[in-house]
Amino acid sequence: MSVNLVKLCVGIENVQHLAEVQQRRLEQKKKAGEKPELMHVTRSFPRRAEEVLDGGSLYWVVKGVIRLRQVITDLRETVNKDGNAACAIVYDKKHILTEPRPFRAFQGWRYLETAAAPRDLDDVGAGAEDLPAEMADELRSLGLL
Repeated sequence: MSVNLVKLCVGIENVQHLAEVQQRRLEQKKKAGEKPELMHVTRSFPRRAEEVLDGGSLYWVVKGVIRLRQVITDLRETVNKDGNAACAIVYDKKHILTEPRPFRAFQGWRYLETAAAPRDLDDVGAGAEDLPAEMADELRSLGLL
């Protein structure tokens, strides 16, 4: 059974902003001759790595709300810019929008059990991705999406 990770998107305004930042990172890697893949380097290597790599996703908290996920493709032991052991969480480019779920701030990453993870928007309200996030949230709270 898989388990997910959840991480805060510090400095990101919305899903579109995250997509733009990630696209720039991919372009920078390409120009530098590096493999164009998305990754986040963190201090702690997940003890449940096998479960994470069994279909787990990285759920992103944007402005206090889980808004999307990206499938985790690899976990690599690496070294951070200070020379300390770290973990590179490698994830797919595709954004999968999720049902918005408030999530309190925290440091680092946290496990998110599959049963507790927000559903994908495809499963919740088709077409909601075309609405502004705040409007879609309000419509969901009213039971209209």
